[in-house]
Amino acid sequence: MAYDLEFEKPLAELEKKISGLQKKGDRLKPDEHSQIQDLERDLRHRTEEIYRNLTAWQTVQVARHKDRPHSLDYLNAICDDFFELCGDRAFSDDHAILGGLAQVDGETLMLVCHQKGRTMKEKQHYNNGMPHPEGFRKAERLMRQAEKFGIPVVTLIDTQGAFPGLEDEERGQSEAIASSLYLMSRLRVPTLSIVVGEGGSGGALALGVTDRILMLEYSIYTVTSPESAASITWRSTSFAQQAADAMRISGRELKALGLVDDVIAEPLGGAHHNTRVAAESVKKAIQHNLAELKQVPLDKLLEQRYQKYRSIGQFTWATENT
Repeated sequence: MAYDLEFEKPLAELEKKISGLQKKGDRLKPDEHSQIQDLERDLRHRTEEIYRNLTAWQTVQVARHKDRPHSLDYLNAICDDFFELCGDRAFSDDHAILGGLAQVDGETLMLVCHQKGRTMKEKQHYNNGMPHPEGFRKAERLMRQAEKFGIPVVTLIDTQGAFPGLEDEERGQSEAIASSLYLMSRLRVPTLSIVVGEGGSGGALALGVTDRILMLEYSIYTVTSPESAASITWRSTSFAQQAADAMRISGRELKALGLVDDVIAEPLGGAHHNTRVAAESVKKAIQHNLAELKQVPLDKLLEQRYQKYRSIGQFTWATENT
C-alpha cells in the first residue's frame, strides 16, 4: 500500500518501517519477524481508526485520490462481457460518458458511467470525466434503448461536474441535463446509481435520478465542489475545508439526511488500496438492489421514484405561540 495523503503520514512511517525490515529477506532475525507482525497489526489498527474518523475534507481527498478506481476499472472487474455503444446520433461521441450493454453473472444491464483518466493523455481523452451536452444525450439514447428492451439501468457517477465551456453552453448544456433528469424520472425499468468517486453538481445529478442511490464509503456527492462553494461564500478557495464540513457531502452524512439509500463499505484504506475487493462490493450491491427493485410492479416503482424525489428537501412551518 502507498499512504501519500497528508493525514496518512503516521501510516506512511509505519509502512516504511515494515518495508525496511522486509528488505532483509532471509537475514531477518526471529525477533524481527515478531516486530514485523506487531508493526503490521499496529498499521491495520491505526488505518481503521483514521478512516473511521475522516473529516469531510479528508473524504474529499480520498475521493479524488490519483489511484482511486474509475468506472472502467469497475466494468473490467465485474462484467463478464461489455459492449460499448457510442455517439448521440446528432453531434459526436463524448468519451466522458462511457456506456453500453453488459453481462454480469448472466444478467443483462445497461451501464452508463462517467469516466476519468489518470495520465495526461487519458485526462484529455475523457475530458477529466466532465461531460459535454452530447455526452448526456448519448446517455439518454442508451437509457431509452434499455427501456425499449426492458433492461435495468445502472449508472456509475464520478465527475466534478458538467463541462462549463462556452461551446457547451451554445450546444445546450443545461437543456441536455434537464432532459436527462426528466427522462430518468419516468424510465419504465429499474434504475440504480452508485457514486464511486466525485458526484459533483448537475453533471452527477444528470445520471442520478434513480430508484436507489448508493455511495461508496469514501465518495462525495455535492451541489458544487468545496473550492467553488468557498469561492462563492468567502471569496477564497482557501476556505475549502470549512466549506466541505458545512456542506455535509460524505456518504454517512447524506444517508443520515435521507438523500442516499445506502453506503457501500470500502476496503481498508479506501478503494484504491484494493480495487478487486471494492469492485466485488459494488457488484454485490448492484445484484442485491436490482433483485429487490425487480419485485416491484413498474407502476408502483415509478410512483415510489416520484415520491422519493418529491420528499427531498421537505420542511415544516413553525409558528410562534402567542
